Order: sequence, then structure tokens, then C-alpha cells
Amino acid sequence: MTPHLNPPTHHTHAEPKPMPPTGPPNGALSSQPAAPSSTLANITESASLASIRASLSALHSRDAAITSRLQTLITSQADLSRELGRLDLLRAHLGTQVVNTRNISNGMLDSASSTASHLSSKVKQLDLEKKRVEETLGVVEQVAELKACVQGVVGSMGAPQDWEAAAGYIARASKVPKHIIEGKFAARIVPSVEVPDAPGVTIESAKESLCGLFLREFEKAAEEGDNAKITRFFKLFPLIGREETGLEVYGRYVCQGVAQRARGNLKEGTKGRDGKEGFFFANAITKLFEHIAQIVENHGTLVERHYGQGRMVKVIERLQIEADVQGGIILDTWGDERSVDRRLTDVKSYPFSFLVSSFLPAQRGPGISRTNSPAIGGGTNGRISEDEGVDMKEVDGLLNETAMMLGRWSLYSRFLASKCRDPEIDPDEPLVMPELLIKSALSRKISARLTTPFNIMTTFFFRRSVEKAFQLDESPAGLSLNLSKPIDGNPPFIISPVDDVMYIVNTVLQRSLSTSQRDVIASVIPTIGRVLGSDFVGMIQRKMRDESYPKAAIQGGFPPEDKILSFIILINSLDIANDYIARIVTSRISPNDPSAASLADLYPFAHDATFVKNSLESLNATFSSKTGELITDGLTVLFERVVKQRLRPVVRDVFRDVDYTLTEEELDDQARQDDEDEADIQHDLVARRFEHGWDSIMKPIQRIITPKCFTLLLDSTAKDLAKVLDKRIWGYAGKMSVHGASRMERDFSGIIGVVARGGRYGVRDLFARVSQVCMLVNMEEEEWEAINEVEEEGEEEMAWVLTEDERKRARALVR
Repeated sequence: MTPHLNPPTHHTHAEPKPMPPTGPPNGALSSQPAAPSSTLANITESASLASIRASLSALHSRDAAITSRLQTLITSQADLSRELGRLDLLRAHLGTQVVNTRNISNGMLDSASSTASHLSSKVKQLDLEKKRVEETLGVVEQVAELKACVQGVVGSMGAPQDWEAAAGYIARASKVPKHIIEGKFAARIVPSVEVPDAPGVTIESAKESLCGLFLREFEKAAEEGDNAKITRFFKLFPLIGREETGLEVYGRYVCQGVAQRARGNLKEGTKGRDGKEGFFFANAITKLFEHIAQIVENHGTLVERHYGQGRMVKVIERLQIEADVQGGIILDTWGDERSVDRRLTDVKSYPFSFLVSSFLPAQRGPGISRTNSPAIGGGTNGRISEDEGVDMKEVDGLLNETAMMLGRWSLYSRFLASKCRDPEIDPDEPLVMPELLIKSALSRKISARLTTPFNIMTTFFFRRSVEKAFQLDESPAGLSLNLSKPIDGNPPFIISPVDDVMYIVNTVLQRSLSTSQRDVIASVIPTIGRVLGSDFVGMIQRKMRDESYPKAAIQGGFPPEDKILSFIILINSLDIANDYIARIVTSRISPNDPSAASLADLYPFAHDATFVKNSLESLNATFSSKTGELITDGLTVLFERVVKQRLRPVVRDVFRDVDYTLTEEELDDQARQDDEDEADIQHDLVARRFEHGWDSIMKPIQRIITPKCFTLLLDSTAKDLAKVLDKRIWGYAGKMSVHGASRMERDFSGIIGVVARGGRYGVRDLFARVSQVCMLVNMEEEEWEAINEVEEEGEEEMAWVLTEDERKRARALVR
């Protein structure tokens, strides 16, 4: 195809405008593009044959390119036409299928759908008719059952007087829905010539008649004591719908038995009521609780089988009302017979004269001398006042009886709580006190008549026991600080009140825990802690301060031996008392005996066991804190007044005539001049001197004081001795030869070995400064430089207790 060259319309030199492209680029089918404006301009402006040929050549090239692109499009058009043909064929087949599908839908499926819809409607109608028939049959059957029951009730109540059968018919009738019984159909079908009334009226009339009959027969059987007949009629009340009536009459019956038994128990045992047999009333209330528990346990299954699960609670409530009455009578009688109110008045007004006077400022004269002089006012008879009007034996017996009754109340409460518990609750869950006990009159009377007096009398009993123990105070005899004299007795050496008071602590705790009453524990344990802290520890503290303080009789002298011994015995007493309390508390929290009851067994309600455990641990911690402070103060006094004053002269004497400036040759010359063995001078002279002096001070104390307190005293002494040796070693600066430094290290190590012997390796840590100075003084220069290099690299092979300056000073001690 030859391109056509359009000449300009006007013969002018104006440049023609280029034509815009009219089709898509890059091979898309488009109209013939116009010649480039530059080519047209060249043709129109061509002035030579060469330029015209060049323009024509460019046009031919463009024509060839366009022709090639058109040819490519024409070639691909065949493929497109073939695919379009296949699509037309598929459309034709699809159209046929659409026509067939429409024919099937309009012909076959329409009729099937109509048939299915018709069948579904018929099925629903049949189901509805079936349901209505079944409901009708159900009504007819229930009405027939109702009629049979009505006739059976009337027939059984007639001549046969078969009460079980009559009650059974009423029970069957109660299963018929109320709307059927009161319906018109039943009203037409059930009545007969023999029973003309409506079925509801007939059944209710029969219920009332049978209920009255059962009540009369039950009460008659109860009067006659016919248990079989009682059980027979008791089981019939639920069948006629009179459960509440049956439970009420049964409750009255068992309560009558409880009341008769309780009154009979009070009339018996006159020996107990004259005060000679102290547990009569405790046994009486125990029998009351046991009788009620037996009734609940033995009859509970019968009640729940015939009356339903949990219905025994109704009977328990009725029994508890009777228990309130009978238990209250027992407690009131007990209070009158035992004169509890008068005793409470006596113990509340007890003056505790000995304890009070003991804490007053020290007085001169026999009034304060209490060793083997228990009573205030002089005399040798410790019972001159006979407890100032309060008989401790009677109080102790009263507390035992009260604890026994509180323990029985706890067992009774636990039993009823388990019976009133919802069966769906996890058995491992803690028990919860039932409301019928919380709100009961007996619970209030237990609190007023037993718990409160028990707490008050226990406080008095314990404090009076502490007072009496100190009134009868005895210290161990035959002790001496002279090692050549044997001592009497066996350690630990303590004052007698420790054993007496700790025995009472154990007794009071055991008695209080046996009550299983949280209110008792909440009162008694803090009271024990308070009395121990104020009276027991206070008395020992006063003795340490006023009677046994190791003070020298003359300025600069040593305390008297008896004062030192007495002071050590009091420190021992505190230490042993602390151990006693710890063991007592531990044995209560974690009993060693597998057969012993745990706190969880004694206190099963809610979080009571945790409360008791925390109270016991608090008692131990509080007492340990108070005794620990006093022991620490006492050991400080013992060290300052006794050990330190004797140890300082020993240390001075140990280093007497010791010269560390001598060289090895000078030491040999001195040995030859003094005609002494060099080994005696160099090796163990200092250590032997120190050991002799150390043993003369510490061994007499060690055989008297408790091991734990001696360890604390030893630590205090070692700390002070370490300071003395540390000060002495720095005093040798420039006064020590190389050989003297070696001797010094050996001497100081010997002293430390004496103090730490017996496996007390921890004591050596207190002399760490002295040991490190001795080591540095005798360290080789190469080793010293190696240590410095390691430390410069940020690594430490030794845990230094000396500062860097002190280490440098130590290296400079040797001249």
C-alpha cells in the first residue's frame, strides 16, 4: 500500500497541524496514522531530490510496520472466530437444556411439589388428630384412675377400715392433675350413687377424716409406747399430703421422750449434786445430746424415705427447741449447785497481791525476800492466806467440768451441722454452723453460762498458778564456778517456776483446745501470752535486775559468785521456757501421735482450724520475741560484767614478754642465754597461756549455762576478742621482723583455734580481719603481686574484709 501524500491546501509556507492518533497503541487495531509532522514538513519544505527520497523512504518504512501489525491482527482473527463459533455452539446446547429444564419444572416437579404439600398437610392433620386422641385417652385414663381412687378410698374407709389402702388411693389420686379433678368431665363421670359428691370434695373430705384418725391413733400409740404402731401411722401422713402434720406430731412425740429422759437424768445421781462427783451435770448434758443424736441418726432414714430428702431438718428444729429447754434447765441447775456466779465474783476481785507487790520498787526487809517465802506478810507457811479465799482445786474442777460440757456442745453442733448439710455440697468443704443452732436459746445460754465463765476463770487460774509458782520459787543448789568442785544435779539449771508454769501452760491449752470453741481460743491464747509476757517474763526480768544483777561489791572488782550463778540460772530459765513454749505449740499444731486429734478434727467449722493455728503461732512468736530480747540483754550484761573484765587481763598476760622484733638468730641467742627450749618460746607459749586463761573463764560458765546461750555468749566474746587482736596487730607496725611475723601468725592462729574448738567453725569468720592481716604480713612478694594483677583485671580470688588501704598497711607492718 502506497502512502498518499496530501499536498497543502493553500500554497503557503504555514506548517500543517499533526493529526492525533485515533486508536489504541501497541498493536491494537487502529486507523492509519498520519505522517509525522516532521516528515510532512520535510516533504513540503524539501528543496532537493535527496530530501524528497529520504522522506519517501521514511514513509515506506512506516507503511511496512503498519502492514506487519495489520497482518498479525488478521492472523489472530481466525482463532478468535473459531472460539466464537465454539461459544455459539455451547450456547445452542445450553438453550436446549434450559428448555428441557423448564419442561421438567413445569411438568414433573410442579405435580410432585403439589403432592408433597398435600401429603404434608395430611400428615400434620393426622398428627394433630393423634395428639388430640392421645390427650383424650389420657384424660379418660386419668378420670378412670380418679374414679377408681375415689371408690377405693370410700371402700377402704368403710367396713374393711384398711387405712394403708385408703392412704394409698389418696396418694394415687394426688398424681392426677388438679385441672382434671376439678374439670367438668370428671364431675360427670366420677360421681356415683354411692359417692355423689364431686371427686375433689370426696378426696379432701377423706384426707381430713384420715388425718384426724391418724393423729388419734398416733397419739394413742405414743401413750401406749407401741413403737410399731407409731411407725405405721407416721408413714401414712405423707400419703395423704399431710407431711407437715406428720412431722409436727412426730416432733412432739420425740420431744416428749427427750424431756422425760432429761428429767429422769437430773433426778438420778444425787452423789454428783452434792459436789463430790464433779461431772454429774456434764454427764447429764452429754446424755441429752446423745439422746437427740440417736433419734436423728436412727430415725433420719425413715423420715427421709417417706417424707423426702432433707425433711429431717424439720424434726431437728423441733428437737432443738426441746434441747433449748432441757439444756437450759441443766445449765441453770449447774450454775446454782456450783455457785458459779459467786466464784466468778471471787476470781474477778482477786488482788494478786504477790505479783503486784513484786513489781513495786524494791523495799528493804523481809517483805520482798521471796525465796521459800510464798506469802506476803512473812512467815514460812506458803499457804497462810490459802489463796486469799479462792480454792484453786475447786476452780480447776469447775474448769474441767465446763470444758467437758463445751466439748460435748461442740460435738453435738458438729453432728447436727452434718445432718443439716445440703447433700449436694462437696463433703470436703468445711462445715457451716446451721442457723437453727446459731439462733437457738441454748447457744446463747452456752455462751453466757459456760464460755464466758470458762474464759474468766481460766485467766484467773493461769495467772494465779504463775503467782503461786513464783511464791514457791526454788533455785538449783550446789552450783559453783570453781571447776575443781563438782556440781549437784543435771542440766539445765533453771528456777522451779519454769517447769511449774510450763506444765500449767500445757494443761490450760489442752483443756481449752478440747472445748473445740473458737471463742474460747480467741480469749485464752491471748491471755496466756499476756500473762507470760507481763508476769512470768516480768518476774524473771525483775529478779535479774533487782536480785541477781552481777555487780561488783567494790569498784574495779568482780561480781560475787552467787550473783553470777543466779544471773546465769535466770538466763537459762528464759531459754528453756522458750523451748517449752515452742514444743507445746508444735505438738498442738502437728501432733506426733497419729491417734491424736488434729486441729482440723477439733475445729471443723469454716476457717476455725486456721484461726487456732495462727493464734498458737502468734503465742510462740510473741513469747519468743520477749524472751529473746531479755536473753540478749542478759548475755550482754554477763559478757560486760563477767567475761570481758576477766578476758582483758588474760590477753595482756598472754603477750607478756613476747617480742616480735627479734630475728631468728636473736631468738636463738636469747634461748641459749635463758636456757630455754626454743620450741617452747616459738611454737605454743602464747597459745598455751591463752588456753589456760580462756578455760578458767569460759568453762565454769559453759557447764552451767544452756548450750544455745553459751553459743551466743561465745559469739559476743569472739567479736570483742577479734577487735582486741585487730587493734594489737596494728600496734606492731614497724616492730616486727620477718621471723616475728611468722611467729605472730602462729600465735594468733593458736588463739583463734582455742576459741573455735569443738567444731564451732563459724566463730573463725569473726576473726577474718586478723587472719587476713596475718596472711598478708607473711605473704611472699611474688604472691602479693599476683593478687594485685588479678584484681586489676577485675577478678577476685578472695573475699577481702580489709580495704585496699588496709591491705597495703598490712604489707608494711614488717620493718
